[in-house]
Amino acid sequence: MEFSVWNIVTDIGLISLLLVLSVVLRAKIRLLQRSFMPASILAGILGLIFGPNGFGIIPFSDFIGDYPGILIAVVLGALPLSTQNFKWSEIMGKVGSLWSYSQIIMLLAWGGGLLFALILLVPTFDVHNGFGLLFAAGFVGGHGTAAALGDAFAQQGWEEATALAMTSATIGAILSIAVGLALIKSGTNKGYANYISSFDRLSEELKTGLIPKGKRHSMGTDTVSSISIESLSFHLGLVAFATTIGYYLSQLGESLYPNLVIPAFALSFLVGLMIRQLMQVAKADDYIDKSVMSKIGGSATDFLVAFGIASINLTVVADNVVPFTILLIFGILFNYFFYKVVSKYYFQENWFEKGIFTFGWITGAVAMGIALLRTVDPKLESKTLDEFGLAYIPIAPVEIMLITFAPLFILNGQHWLFTVITIGACFIIFIFSYYKKWIKFRDDGTG
Repeated sequence: MEFSVWNIVTDIGLISLLLVLSVVLRAKIRLLQRSFMPASILAGILGLIFGPNGFGIIPFSDFIGDYPGILIAVVLGALPLSTQNFKWSEIMGKVGSLWSYSQIIMLLAWGGGLLFALILLVPTFDVHNGFGLLFAAGFVGGHGTAAALGDAFAQQGWEEATALAMTSATIGAILSIAVGLALIKSGTNKGYANYISSFDRLSEELKTGLIPKGKRHSMGTDTVSSISIESLSFHLGLVAFATTIGYYLSQLGESLYPNLVIPAFALSFLVGLMIRQLMQVAKADDYIDKSVMSKIGGSATDFLVAFGIASINLTVVADNVVPFTILLIFGILFNYFFYKVVSKYYFQENWFEKGIFTFGWITGAVAMGIALLRTVDPKLESKTLDEFGLAYIPIAPVEIMLITFAPLFILNGQHWLFTVITIGACFIIFIFSYYKKWIKFRDDGTG
């Protein structure tokens, strides 16, 4: 298909129609409400069924598979502009346990998943050496990470990675709710829950996805006058600038070092970070509204998820169905082990709420974790979500590094080194957190 700007316009228009339709379906169909399925995932599934990879009814262009790679750069370009300032001592003092627990899971998913595949799947099924990363990319990372990892591998010749990673993320999102609700029912019956709730007691907006008038909030604050420029245009401009410079830096690096391809999304993140630092030095960072930036990143994520699922090549998935299924089974058992065994002994209080929330986000996405948390803690009395928001700030750069450098390690034949680094880092964090707990235990006079 010959490229035209109207291809982009029509693709966005069609996927937007599916997003709006999905919002209506979620608001009206009780089964979808009980599934907690976000409209973006439902829109992607509809696009996959009725688009070019399905029945061919929806006339998407041939370029829909390229959009996730662009949108993840937008998401990561906005990320450093939407996060709050923090001090490491503050994080360790308030949410050290949740940070170390979450960081260990993330690192071990990347390194452990790769190790599992290298030992079992690669020699048995002759799959790509990076096959094991599909577990972390899809489950722990979600659709955004899947798009980023798939794009990075596609640039180096493993074009099937995007379809497999997106499928992993989609299955993970569905499993997180299906298995999560079963764990909630079982845990509640055993008396684990401290803030018991049921689906019928959830607020109507959480069920339908529609917020009634009395509970609506502003999406942000104007920081510049519309006489000069609309505030939304100003914020979009910063994100677009970070994304564009990140792309050009990626192209420059590839031209200078053809064997070392740094993805545009990683450089967009760094450019966004530089913009924020420069604005802080100029004492102009108050003109960046964190809520608006977060909405821009969230909106890009919605379109990323929808386009990513709609562009899945089912033939690629079918060709790898056996090793892929084995990897996903390993992933769900891995996540269940952390919920059932590790979280119970890691957290001194509210282990069930923190465990079920973490299970949701490491299997599907943070939105899935919130849905499960709301079921067992409807008023958020456990403070789990507040603590995670603070704990994730130092986790985000580590996640960016994993997404960026994991493909480089694999493609340069350093897959074993990557597993050693990630698993070794897990042990270091565990020992450090255990030492901190022992010091606190001793200083409290209880030892």
